[in-house]
Amino acid sequence: MTQVTEFVVEPAVLAAVAARAALAVPGVLRLEPGMRGLVSTWVRTGRQRFGGTDPAIADGVRVRNHADGRITVEVDVVLCTERPAAAAGIAVQREIARVLAEHTGQRVAAVTVSILDIEVGP
Repeated sequence: MTQVTEFVVEPAVLAAVAARAALAVPGVLRLEPGMRGLVSTWVRTGRQRFGGTDPAIADGVRVRNHADGRITVEVDVVLCTERPAAAAGIAVQREIARVLAEHTGQRVAAVTVSILDIEVGP
């Protein structure tokens, strides 16, 4: 008899992994929740604190699970002027998709990057 084991990775964990991946991309200064993410960040942080765990660093990242098992990721970033915005955005998309697939086994349908601001380098 073959036994099948299924692993479920919570969206908060996926968001934290995606946040770290985005922050590792040259040109990304920080993540920001933006208007859409403020409420979800507040709710997620409240649930984690209520559950007795420290909130994961995932401000500015939202993960959505789909019925077919794939996920979509939305990330809000602030970039510095050292790298063209389009190149940095594409690098963030690729790095998040790569890291999520490599570290969690999740199939990524799409990564949407919103550039909220561009500031003079560090």
